[in-house]
Amino acid sequence: MGTGMATVLRLTLRDLRRSRARAALLLVAITATTTTLTLGLLVRDATARPWERTRAATAGPDAVATGDARALAKLARAPGVTGAARPYPTASGRLEARGHTVNALVHGRDVAPSRLDRPLVTDGRWLRPGAAVVERAFARALGVRPGDRVTIAGRTFPVAGVAIGSGRVPYPSAAPGLVWLTRADAARLPAARTGSGARTLTMPLRLADPDAAPAFAARHPGVRSWQDMGAYATAELRLANGALLGGTWALAILAAMSVSLLVGGRLAEQGRRVGTLKVAGATPAFIALLLLAEHLAVAVAATIVGVLAGWAAAPLVAGPNAGLLGAGTPAPSAGTVLAVLAAAVAVTAAATAVPALRGARIGTVRALAEPVPAPRRRSRLAAAFSGLPLPLLLLGARIAARRPRRTVLAGLSMAVTVAMVVAALAMGRDIERKDAVVLGPDFVPGAGNPVTERLSQIVLVLALAMLALAAVNAVLTAWTTSLDNLRTAALTRALGATPRQVTTGLASAQLLPAAFAALGGVPLGLLVYAAARAAGGSPGQAEVPVLWLAATVPATLAVVGLLTAVPVRYGATRPVTEALGGR
Repeated sequence: MGTGMATVLRLTLRDLRRSRARAALLLVAITATTTTLTLGLLVRDATARPWERTRAATAGPDAVATGDARALAKLARAPGVTGAARPYPTASGRLEARGHTVNALVHGRDVAPSRLDRPLVTDGRWLRPGAAVVERAFARALGVRPGDRVTIAGRTFPVAGVAIGSGRVPYPSAAPGLVWLTRADAARLPAARTGSGARTLTMPLRLADPDAAPAFAARHPGVRSWQDMGAYATAELRLANGALLGGTWALAILAAMSVSLLVGGRLAEQGRRVGTLKVAGATPAFIALLLLAEHLAVAVAATIVGVLAGWAAAPLVAGPNAGLLGAGTPAPSAGTVLAVLAAAVAVTAAATAVPALRGARIGTVRALAEPVPAPRRRSRLAAAFSGLPLPLLLLGARIAARRPRRTVLAGLSMAVTVAMVVAALAMGRDIERKDAVVLGPDFVPGAGNPVTERLSQIVLVLALAMLALAAVNAVLTAWTTSLDNLRTAALTRALGATPRQVTTGLASAQLLPAAFAALGGVPLGLLVYAAARAAGGSPGQAEVPVLWLAATVPATLAVVGLLTAVPVRYGATRPVTEALGGR
């Protein structure tokens, strides 16, 4: 047993050294999946329960009530309420700071820290008379720090500090942004009043059963539960994590296609080597294990690279809203590494096992006599093209039809990629519209929207990973097709065709499935994004300019043509005698 495994290891390392280009392509394909999966798991860990952490650090209330003094006094005695902070005045006004003019919400608080709903100062100090404390996410959007000055409703205050709290959803998930002043300073501002003319007050509540806060809020108008506020405060984190983990499934499908195409190419190229191994006494199981070991070795390397790359990229997308207390980006845990490794091995093994076993069962005589297995001649698609004349473009159509499984696999790979690109375009248009909405007086001009910026970063990561995988699949498909058709290309050249003409014929075999994939991927991408919007509670159709969608098809064909030029050219320029001789 030990000798057999040592032989497998030695042959695996030698094969990887002899086929470095293909190993690199496979490494890229699997690394794209492992990187995205690592990123999704790290974002999940880093953003786990940020609202709960913020509540714990700020003595967060179970519910927050807004109303006049009489209504709040009655609510403080309601069944289920075990504690209530002293109601504080709420006012609003125009804030000016660093050239920005924006609406602001002001809470009048005590100088002494409260036992309930106690903001946590992260920079500077807490309130003093004549000074202001700015909520951290709002302060970052404004660009203010302790020592700067802000003007609220015509009165100027120095910024004493920057803080986070859980008595209100942080900016920009809730707008306008929040500023704390002392009760006396807030009382001097123009007050927001209810219809009866009474000053608006806010009162944090402690409940006997915090988990029942939503039911309590439903029974009492003007009350908001901590769960409801937390859902708004962490909405972008859930979107980010869902997008990453959802995109990982699409990447895993593309990676499995890449592995399948690579295995097919290896078997097509090394048919004679399989026969030699059998002559030397190797069993089909040993040969299948050898082919599987080559790809599993690459999968392990891809896991290492993917975990490190995902860890490096995590800080770019893992942080919660600036108004929440984050836990930092954790190092990948043993569970995370094992999960990524298991995913890489599962994708590789599932894509390798069947073609490896099928290739290992080829007869010894056939493997030695025919290094490149001939395509199945009884394909119905090939029969449909059999009556066509033989211009070189139609030769490409027949080549594609003779390998229907490979053609379908390549087409599906491209269709998934086109669909994800179209979905990304649709999301980009939605992001633009949402950013246009946040240009009102409640939002800091030019500060950007952290929610849409985070989604844009994630969409970019997923798009790059999918494009990389699609490029690998296109190259592998062209390379495998060239190997399968070495003799066909040589015979065509022997009958007078030039290498350029043969290259055109072989290239058309790649462009035909790409064209159908592009045409099908456009509506599929619109459907996927519409389904994602409906699942997120925002039903509606995606609005993508028609010119963008129309440009997808020629762009796809141009990219596929460029990517497949080199491997197709290899098959068209190989010496005729060498190709016909099977060497």
